[in-house]
Amino acid sequence: MSFFDNYQFFCVLILILLPALLLGILEQPLKWYSTAATILFTALAFFSKPEQAAYLILFFIIELTVVKGYMALRVSRDRNVRVYRLALFLSILPLILSKLAGLWGESIFAFLGISYLTFRCAQIIIETYDGLITEMSVFDFTAFVLFFPSLSSGPIDRSRRFLEDLNSIRPRREYLALAGEGIFKILLGLIYKLILASVFFKGMGMVDGARTWYYVIFYAYCYGFYLFFDFAGYSLMAVGTSYLLGIRTPDNFRRPFQSIDIQEFWDRWHITLSHWFRDFLFSRFMIQSIRKKRFKNRLNAACAGFLVNMLVMGLWHGVTPSYILYGFYHGVLLAATEWYKKKSTFYKNHRQKRWYRFLSWLITLQLVIFGFGQVCMAARIIIILEGIYYERNTV
Repeated sequence: MSFFDNYQFFCVLILILLPALLLGILEQPLKWYSTAATILFTALAFFSKPEQAAYLILFFIIELTVVKGYMALRVSRDRNVRVYRLALFLSILPLILSKLAGLWGESIFAFLGISYLTFRCAQIIIETYDGLITEMSVFDFTAFVLFFPSLSSGPIDRSRRFLEDLNSIRPRREYLALAGEGIFKILLGLIYKLILASVFFKGMGMVDGARTWYYVIFYAYCYGFYLFFDFAGYSLMAVGTSYLLGIRTPDNFRRPFQSIDIQEFWDRWHITLSHWFRDFLFSRFMIQSIRKKRFKNRLNAACAGFLVNMLVMGLWHGVTPSYILYGFYHGVLLAATEWYKKKSTFYKNHRQKRWYRFLSWLITLQLVIFGFGQVCMAARIIIILEGIYYERNTV
């Protein structure tokens, strides 16, 4: 059973959410019920996929062992950097193995949602090292890591914020407002995913295979908007479902195509992912670079940080040339934007003017669509090259 993708899922979801709605109205705790629902949906999702289910169980055991083990060592050895780095490496090792195995057509730890689950576990390790998390029960760990609305494709919540919601009981009026907002998000997500995404997907099909330059541009625009409405629709439904379970999961998209520069775009697109990288990779890279004086100034450090940040994000999406190129492309754009904002007097003199903001928005949109287009083209080129290689080796 796929999440938010077929009528069987929604039938079960409605049956699960009705008791949750009743519990919320009666001002009863939702903690135990939402966790039971998570276990049920996880079992249903992996029931017909025994290999993936086995990898998920193994992954969960490894991550729980690493997290609980590191929490114990954090108390006895304080902030030991080597122990911290080892724990962090072990927490992301299953994801690394999954990505590398995919290059050879193997399926090690290849199960639904491993990328998002890994980020949740890594966040716990990092914030334990920072002293922000001191303990976490097995129940709380299970509820957070496997929370079913965001299991397969996010959004990526933070454990402290999540557990605060999980362990609280909202007043009736507050819960009803949250539930009403959640229902609206689910309905809007259905419109995004089932109607608007389908329109742009059909647009892609109309020009699929065409080689004329204006057809290629049309395809890139259709792909970009299809990707947004499909993914944003899923995210809205995941967030809305979590609201009905009493969890205010953060939004993942905020009108990204209205951005007036590429930095603003990444503050609006896949927000929980970009903010995760900002907080746990980019900012720490900056702190270490400044402390160790790796670069001449903060601007150079920031530009390098953007490149590293986006390259790792590209690798997280997939160890393929198209995703690596996509990450590098956006890293260059972010670095160039940072340099332009800090160094350009033209920008400082005109940034508030309407004509400048409109022009900046128009250029940003083209850069974003070009990025989506290059992913499509790179993927097509790889498929063509693989076909040529296969033909040559089978003749």
